[in-house]
Amino acid sequence: MYADRLQRLQAVLKERNLDCLTLMPGTNLTYMTGLHFHLMERPTVGFVPAMGKPVFAVPALEKVKFDDSPPYDLDVYGWSDEEGPEAAFAAAMKALPEIRILAVEYLAMRVLELRLLQRHVPNAIVVDANPVMDVLRQFKSADEVAQMRTAVQISEKALTEVLAEVRPGMTERQVATLLSQAQSQAGGEEVPFLPIVLAGERAALPHGGPTDRVIKAGDVLLLDFGTRKGGYVSDITRTFAVGQPLEGKRLAVYEAVRVANEAGRQAAKPGVTCQEVDRAARKAIEVAGFGEYFIHRTGHGVGLDGHERPYIVEGNEVVLEPGMTFTIEPGIYIAGEIGVRIEDDMVITEDGCESLSTFDRQLQVIGAD
Repeated sequence: MYADRLQRLQAVLKERNLDCLTLMPGTNLTYMTGLHFHLMERPTVGFVPAMGKPVFAVPALEKVKFDDSPPYDLDVYGWSDEEGPEAAFAAAMKALPEIRILAVEYLAMRVLELRLLQRHVPNAIVVDANPVMDVLRQFKSADEVAQMRTAVQISEKALTEVLAEVRPGMTERQVATLLSQAQSQAGGEEVPFLPIVLAGERAALPHGGPTDRVIKAGDVLLLDFGTRKGGYVSDITRTFAVGQPLEGKRLAVYEAVRVANEAGRQAAKPGVTCQEVDRAARKAIEVAGFGEYFIHRTGHGVGLDGHERPYIVEGNEVVLEPGMTFTIEPGIYIAGEIGVRIEDDMVITEDGCESLSTFDRQLQVIGAD
């Protein structure tokens, strides 16, 4: 698998006339090697040339990872704390073909690593590597989708268990802790982000964090959470009524989001652009009279990262194709009153779109005596 990914990456580098691409500790490096490295004070960089074998400059204590399970033929240059990284990076750069155009991860590379590289290739033109990696990563294999499906199943199992325990008088933070514990006990790996648990008027914060705010009867309760399986992410949001049903405007808000979520899921299929899916979800909320309160994009790609391409947003004319995975998560956020979001993880198939998440989207009342 990793040899195939290397071959595909080098083909893209040749197509784009890039001499070399660097990899930092993170999901791109894991995608290309299956190995995990921490971003720390000791610089670790992988170099993938358009032609020839990859080269890595790593701290000596990390070198054993390549000895145990090399993903393909490569060279590794280690350095000790006493030596420092300069000699290892010089040797790594010397082992590579001439570099005139170098692609680096704009969102991951630090000044530390950039300065090390520039000392050895001072005349190289530096460009962004992320569009190159996006070409590879935005299409998921059947195995990758299977990992995501399992992650979703773990999250939904955990949600079912936690909802049975939620009662008025608990805090947002307590529910968030229960969600993390339940996902771990169900087989989840580390969480890709801390659970978002927001009660009542605080649900109007799209990315608020849980606090010691006490959950009360009559509140809405928004839960946005996920886990990993095989490194792949689930990302699900559901909103509930606590203790009693919603009525009037608050029920209308919930129903508008539910209809928008369904409209977005129905619009997603091969040949449709990302912005068309965004428009379908947004139109449903606008028709319901709440358009000004839908203040973020309809969705984002999901895979090894919780946020990656493709982005489901106005202006994105990328055409959806089989293997693309992303969220549909319309929301309404009325400051000081209410917030509602319903989020599903989707995969484009050969003839349509499948929702990997299946948890009920109808309004549920939880925590009732």
